[in-house]
Amino acid sequence: MRCAAAHPVPDRHGQNLYSTDAELLALLPLYLRPELLAHMQPHFERLGALAGGPLDELARTADRNPPTLSLRTRTGNDESRVMKHPAYVEMERLAFSEFGLAAMSHREETLGWKGKMPPLVKYVLTYLFVQAEFGLCCPVSMSDSLARTLRRFGSPALVAHFLPRLQTLDFDTLAQGAMFMTEQAAGSDIAATLTRAWQDAAGAWRLSGDKWFCSNPDAELAMVLARPDGAPPGMQGLSLFLLPRRLDDGALNHYRIVRLKDKLGTRSMASGEIRLEGACAHLVGEPGRGFQQMADMVNNSRLSNGVRAAGLMRRAVAEAEYVARERLAFGQRLEQMPLMQRQLHKLRLRAEQARTMVFQTALALARADDGDADAYALLRILTPLIKFRACRDARKVTGDAMEVRGGCGYIEEWSDARLVRDAHLGSIWEGTSNIVALDVLRAIRRDASLPALQAHFGALLAEAAGTPAIAPAFATALRQALARAANLADRVATQKVGERLARQVASALYHCCSAVAMAWEGARTGSLQRVHWAQAVLVHRVLPRDPLAEEAMPPEWAGAT
Repeated sequence: MRCAAAHPVPDRHGQNLYSTDAELLALLPLYLRPELLAHMQPHFERLGALAGGPLDELARTADRNPPTLSLRTRTGNDESRVMKHPAYVEMERLAFSEFGLAAMSHREETLGWKGKMPPLVKYVLTYLFVQAEFGLCCPVSMSDSLARTLRRFGSPALVAHFLPRLQTLDFDTLAQGAMFMTEQAAGSDIAATLTRAWQDAAGAWRLSGDKWFCSNPDAELAMVLARPDGAPPGMQGLSLFLLPRRLDDGALNHYRIVRLKDKLGTRSMASGEIRLEGACAHLVGEPGRGFQQMADMVNNSRLSNGVRAAGLMRRAVAEAEYVARERLAFGQRLEQMPLMQRQLHKLRLRAEQARTMVFQTALALARADDGDADAYALLRILTPLIKFRACRDARKVTGDAMEVRGGCGYIEEWSDARLVRDAHLGSIWEGTSNIVALDVLRAIRRDASLPALQAHFGALLAEAAGTPAIAPAFATALRQALARAANLADRVATQKVGERLARQVASALYHCCSAVAMAWEGARTGSLQRVHWAQAVLVHRVLPRDPLAEEAMPPEWAGAT
């Protein structure tokens, strides 16, 4: 799509981010049932149009006008109220109410679709939404994940009391969720949690302590880890509690938002410090199994992190492509210049890997939720893989894409700077890169995830290898690379000393699996471009290369055209 009138500073604002995404349009029929895709098409179109224009404007306004904290009312009552800009509130309405992003996995009808909505629909909508606004997608994800954890582990009475407000789409009554885990001495080391829990004379649970980094701190409901009096030290002494913002009589619960954080990115969304002062809470699940239960919420949020990273990369790449197509320099369009072509190719590669892995993981989540044990084992390893690699790739892709726009990309009037700032949080939220890479090894050790991974991607490769698009030599190269990556992962996971290679293992598995899946997508859709991307992943991100030799794709990898 080209501007109607040429301008030396190309501006993509106003484009539909769904209908202009040719790869997304080509992939969705492969992953969604025809009747569901037909039903969702107008909703994807609408959100794509919003994300490319009005939603993008709201996001920029909210980013420039971050929330503030009002500690007391004008009459002197404590309130710890987060004051949000109207632009952010309108984005909340769109995300939570109009599109139901947080509730759709917990409803029997959303956007006119009767019955259970598969996770992929939610993630496609999030993928579009996050291309305009990243910060709000954190409360959306936490609300969704809190509802999931409550349903899995909460007592019937607790679920009946609180779940309806997480399921409703009525903006005036719906509840947002959060999780309060981090303490000053307990960041990645959750076992060091000091927050105390005890039962009062009436048998009600109370919490006291400080939580150091709490996003969406004024959420109506939050999941909190605490150590009951008398519980042993370490992980086994932690229990999970549901913390309501208000008590049943409407009064504020006994905790305060001490201050809001001044953050590099996600400025539109409040993050703060919480002081629990005998707050009333409800025990969720079994005492002493708080970390295991909270891990379900964290893992669901980690997958959402991967989705958001993929969306950020897509927006960054699309902006760079548009600039390269519309910008003239030295008598040529930028996209005609060899170095620019090379730069764009590298950006697309990471973005497309992430998109493919999002789709594969969403399908695994759907099967796991239906009770497929093999799918659970697959999901257990795919989630940290995509959280680890896609979030790290997003930092580089957004930065390199900003360079394509040049000096304007460094200016806050454009989306590039905000994308760069927001992208850096993905590798920190819900576990830093080291923690998540170690979780890949835990999935192999404890959940038998490696055989499930090999079986799934081996089946995709076997299906793709039987098509004209995949040359036998390329199929062999994919098969050998996947086997070597799995062998490395198995050796590292079974040797404690091998943990220093955890990041190498996570990257190797991610690259090999994404290459296989993109080859399968290309074979199924007839897209030689996706096959070429799969080959490029193998050449550039997996196989050894001579830095002093010219790049060349092995000629025997060429499939039938």
